Amino acid sequence: MALQSSPSQLALANPRHKRRFLALHLPYWPTDYLKRAEPALKNQPLALYERIKGGLRLAALDPEGLQNGLRLGQNLADARAIWPQLTVREIDRPRLEAAFGDFADWHSNASPLVSVMTDVSRFGDLVLDITGVSHLFEGEARMLSKLIIRLRALGYRVSGAIAPTIGAAWAISHFARSQVVGDDNLVTLLDALPVAALRLEEAQLLTLTQMGLKTVGQLRQYPRKPLQARFGASLLIRLDQAFGEIEERMTPRLPLVEYFAERRFADPISLMDDVLRTVHDLAVKLKETLEAQGLGAQAFHLFLYRVDHKVMTLSLNAGRVTRDPDHIADLFHHRSQRLEAEYDPGFGIDMVRLAASSTDRLDAVQTGAFSIEEGTEDIDRLNDRLTSRLGPLAVLRTELVASRLPERAARLVPVQSGAAVPAIAAPVLQRPLKLLPAPEAVAIMAEVPHGLPASMVWRGETYRLVRGQGPERLGGEWWRKGERLKLVEPDPKKPKPYEPALPQFNPDAGTRDYYVVEDQHGSRFWVFRQGLYGSKNPTWYLHGFFP
Repeated sequence: MALQSSPSQLALANPRHKRRFLALHLPYWPTDYLKRAEPALKNQPLALYERIKGGLRLAALDPEGLQNGLRLGQNLADARAIWPQLTVREIDRPRLEAAFGDFADWHSNASPLVSVMTDVSRFGDLVLDITGVSHLFEGEARMLSKLIIRLRALGYRVSGAIAPTIGAAWAISHFARSQVVGDDNLVTLLDALPVAALRLEEAQLLTLTQMGLKTVGQLRQYPRKPLQARFGASLLIRLDQAFGEIEERMTPRLPLVEYFAERRFADPISLMDDVLRTVHDLAVKLKETLEAQGLGAQAFHLFLYRVDHKVMTLSLNAGRVTRDPDHIADLFHHRSQRLEAEYDPGFGIDMVRLAASSTDRLDAVQTGAFSIEEGTEDIDRLNDRLTSRLGPLAVLRTELVASRLPERAARLVPVQSGAAVPAIAAPVLQRPLKLLPAPEAVAIMAEVPHGLPASMVWRGETYRLVRGQGPERLGGEWWRKGERLKLVEPDPKKPKPYEPALPQFNPDAGTRDYYVVEDQHGSRFWVFRQGLYGSKNPTWYLHGFFP
């Protein structure tokens, strides 16, 4: 299938293109899901209960239970007395919510914009923004029919509707037969529905019934000011949202992708090699559209849609904006090696989608004669491959920090955390290539109090110092908080490094005098004295090593 743009882009490209929403209502989702997840329950009447006000009340029923006189909120003991063959389970709401979230993500194979509607329940209703998408299914009626048929084939009882607003689609899917509604018959259809179709609170519905307002049409004919005074603004907002007077926005579960390419399979695939070959083909299609618009992307997302209404997602970032299909495919290939143990295609994958986001301008680059190769692109590609294979926290770079203290002047950050900021020109200073994680206290002997060190005792060994240079004086940073900082945060899972029982270094203390010293074997050290002679006993520390 050719490259597709997201519905939001299609709508924005044509301001006159009105939005269209598809709502799906699964009234028996809890019991249908459990019967599908546990085949032993498939042919048994099932009810779910929960503890409410110190008693056990029915929280979910299948259609057989409703047909035999049971009702939601009924006492569990009474339900068992009415129907002794009833199978009961305690409801697990977190499990059902998580499963319905995965179920909603799976519907992103029909539209990238999918949201769970939680106005009445945390599960059972979802809405899709199908603006500019229905032509892929040969029209809205065929799209609605296909989504409903495939869900019923999986064992779910479902109804749906397509309408110009989210509120109208929800109302029709709940209180009218599955159908496609246009602007011309929206008002007539909504006026005939009960007021419960507006997603109102139970107290509001009870009061409206007592007032004799049973349908939406009757409610619309009632003066608005008395309604607002009695019910607040929420009732009028729901009414205006249903008729499109106020825009109601959905919150997509998956991030909105700017460009994507997808491929549907007549027969499901399951091998990782087949998935990776498909990713390369989709990357080629993605590159064609991005190149035509002079764009590249830095974030790429892979969606694998399984036939058992589940979707697997995998996202990764590149070090720089790119559209090279070989590089994109290599990134997913290296990441798949880390996730090979977690890969589970289930009963097969019937659709693969590759999406790109975080796009930016990327002009064409000359790669032939007279082109200049700086080598930075090869380094970025290497960093991307290592990050994909080892993880984002395994490949680090040094980032300079505006600080005069050596242990604070640099820090390690992931190479993909952003573009490296060029260092500001600074005076050439003599600094060691290797710093200790934290300066370690040493014993220094000097010929005179402010003279060069003559000998040093570090970790039980004595070093005779034959040469020295300094001092270089650094003042304390009085504007910082009194906290101890290090270049690398220690890993709590690893054993602690050797720490001698010496006085702890205080980075917020006063003046330091740094010296470069060399022992009789040619080894050079970077030591400093913290504190001045005369005020109190100064302390010497070893901070780094020169090559």
